[in-house]
Amino acid sequence: MQLTALTTTLSRLQLQVPLPPDTTKRRAAEQTCLVLIRTCNTLATLTRIHALILKLGLHHNPLVLTKFASTASNIDAIHYAASVTFPDDQNDEAAPRPRAFHDAFLFNTFIRAFAQTTHAKPCAVRFYRSMLRHAVSPNKFTFPFVLKACAGIESLALGMAVHSAVVKFGFEEDIHVRNAMIHMYCCCEEGSKPNSAQKVFDESPDRDLVTWSTMIGGYARAGNSTRAISLFREMQVTGMCPDEITMVVVLSACADLGALELGKWMESYVERKSITKSEKLCNAMIDMFAKCGDVDRAVKIFREMETRTIVSWTSVIVGLAMHGRGLEGVSLFDEMVEQGVEPDDVAFVGVLYACSHSGLVDKGHYYFKTMENRFNIVPKIEHYGCMVDMLSRAGLVKEAVEFVGAMPVEPNQVIWRSIVTACNARGELRLGESVAKELIRSEPMHESNYVLLSNIYAKLMHWEKKKKVREMMGVKGMRKIPGSTMIEMNNEIYEFVAGDKSHDQYREIYEMVDEMGKEIKRAGYVPTTSQVLLDIDEEDKEDALYRHSEKLAIAFALLTTPPGTPIRIVKNLRVCEDCHSATKFISKVYSREIVVRDRNRFHHFKNGLCSCGDFW
Repeated sequence: MQLTALTTTLSRLQLQVPLPPDTTKRRAAEQTCLVLIRTCNTLATLTRIHALILKLGLHHNPLVLTKFASTASNIDAIHYAASVTFPDDQNDEAAPRPRAFHDAFLFNTFIRAFAQTTHAKPCAVRFYRSMLRHAVSPNKFTFPFVLKACAGIESLALGMAVHSAVVKFGFEEDIHVRNAMIHMYCCCEEGSKPNSAQKVFDESPDRDLVTWSTMIGGYARAGNSTRAISLFREMQVTGMCPDEITMVVVLSACADLGALELGKWMESYVERKSITKSEKLCNAMIDMFAKCGDVDRAVKIFREMETRTIVSWTSVIVGLAMHGRGLEGVSLFDEMVEQGVEPDDVAFVGVLYACSHSGLVDKGHYYFKTMENRFNIVPKIEHYGCMVDMLSRAGLVKEAVEFVGAMPVEPNQVIWRSIVTACNARGELRLGESVAKELIRSEPMHESNYVLLSNIYAKLMHWEKKKKVREMMGVKGMRKIPGSTMIEMNNEIYEFVAGDKSHDQYREIYEMVDEMGKEIKRAGYVPTTSQVLLDIDEEDKEDALYRHSEKLAIAFALLTTPPGTPIRIVKNLRVCEDCHSATKFISKVYSREIVVRDRNRFHHFKNGLCSCGDFW
């Protein structure tokens, strides 16, 4: 219908093609083409329009070409538009172009389209280079999208070159360009401190909400959530009000730190400011509350959502699993399927994770088979990993090894490390030793492999072998990740490590630890000195156990919070057997609910019992 209308219009104008330049009829044809391009919605129609553009001789018209490229990007046909607009530039070869192509707006259209396409960001960089090669000066609209493309391909060297061009062309003061530079450096710089991004941020004469959100997001992405939250508080001091995007970023930082009180404040802020509760924001709140220990609040937010995505369902299922409520997670997965929501591969990882953390072996086998037989989802390495983890946690070490041997895909090192961990926990030390040695041979620069083997030798009381493994780590410049525990107190995050004396109140904390030890011993606690993998006497082992970071954080909480107040702490490693046992006794003796989040899951201690049922 569209092309018929165009043909009718053109015939009324009695045009002779190609059209002569600078005529009323040519201008009328241009306007008609522009209208037609704007209404195009399929590639088939676009190709026919392109044929008419060629026939009318409008293929050098910058306005027509720009609209053509813009429309192509909206219907996922930008590669076609690029191939017919710049046929000689597709291999990045220098070729002279007609004057009509020397138009920044046209180049910007292609750069923007490719930068916003997931797998085409290198094409955006190529068009930027072509733009410079054809002596077309970039403008302030060019650089944000080029920098976005650099961020997408994580090329720091290329991003720095574009930064130099920004300075050369005089756009370093433009706030949109600066925001894009901050984003680029945050994505491309390694480590927990995006220093170049911070430098651009510090030198910004003006900062808008995007500037702050980008910098906060950069620290959150780098795993430096403490700095992200600190920067968020600085933003508040300036009077800048966060929007939905900022809230999502800060909620992820809260989730990482287990900062529940700040997370609660953010939820109330959303209510006070009437910020739209989009699916993305609700999903972020669900994730935050689940990871901060309040899974019931996460479920409530989920139930109150008007529309739920597969991400919403999966987040709650995983959240319930983390808190040892695997049966509820499995039930929710079944409810999701009953409501007609098609599970994807990530949702199956979630339900298998729930089975793994609650010992639901039969259920796990059922869902693993259902995934392929009913939903035609081919299991990935993550699904096989969940099955191995499930069998290992359930103590079925030999069955886990047999499962790995029957896998149609090559097992990765994560799966083998699960086997070694299970061997260590279940006393299959010789098997664990042989697997750990193989891990070291295949992955010689991964410190966890050495730590696993060292721990096995310690349990076998092979102290010389343990010493040699530690020496190997030293020679290779590796060290064991120290255990640490964080606690949120009065909107501040405190971190403790084993034997820590950096806190201002460390003397009082250690006195409290000693008191805790005496009280829980009277209640029946017996130190699990086998957890101390050092060649020292029993008394020293017991003393070492009392200095674990979890106990220091709990002692600090007992000193600084009113009686009966729940205690929430976050451990960066798996909680050890002794700390798990001691915390059960502390919860009973001091009448406190203690919520511990370790690397794998949550433990809710109350009245001497743990929600995990001693299965972790």
